Amino acid sequence: MTHASDDHAPCRCGELLQSRADRRRFLQFAALGGLAAALVSPASAAEGKYEAMALTCIDPRFQAPVFNYLKGRGLAGMYSQFTIAGAAIGVVAPTFKDWHKAFWDNLAISIQLHKITRVIAIDHRDCGAAKVAYGDASVANPAIETQTHKMVLAEFRKQLAQYHPSLTAETGLMDLDGKFTPLG
Repeated sequence: MTHASDDHAPCRCGELLQSRADRRRFLQFAALGGLAAALVSPASAAEGKYEAMALTCIDPRFQAPVFNYLKGRGLAGMYSQFTIAGAAIGVVAPTFKDWHKAFWDNLAISIQLHKITRVIAIDHRDCGAAKVAYGDASVANPAIETQTHKMVLAEFRKQLAQYHPSLTAETGLMDLDGKFTPLG
């Protein structure tokens, strides 16, 4: 049995993504959650200028480390957030093609409402969505896992440049201990 307090419990995102109905339900909740997180308040969202959008994974083990990383960079309260299984994987992997539009639409509204100038995409190690999208071999060891995320994040940066050339991208990989390594 896995407990929420177990820092090294395996990501169970993949199990949630196995059925098409579960993926649809997840996407609906992720889009609503991302929009709710993006809107600080109706008045401030309409007038606000924020630094960035953070693209992060749904994995509960990484919520606090991502927040602490961004807070440590002085961004607390200065970013909108879109949380989807796999972070950049959920945005670019063909397996999750039905999700892609939700992210790009959400980013467009964050640009409009929050005047953001960059996206910070944070993938993480031991990601269940990576296994679902690219197979167990894609995360077989740390070197291969890093290469998988480098490929995904490069594709994310490419698509971001296509859709929103005025935005900059910061991309990286977070370890289980919260250490962030820039990739790209």
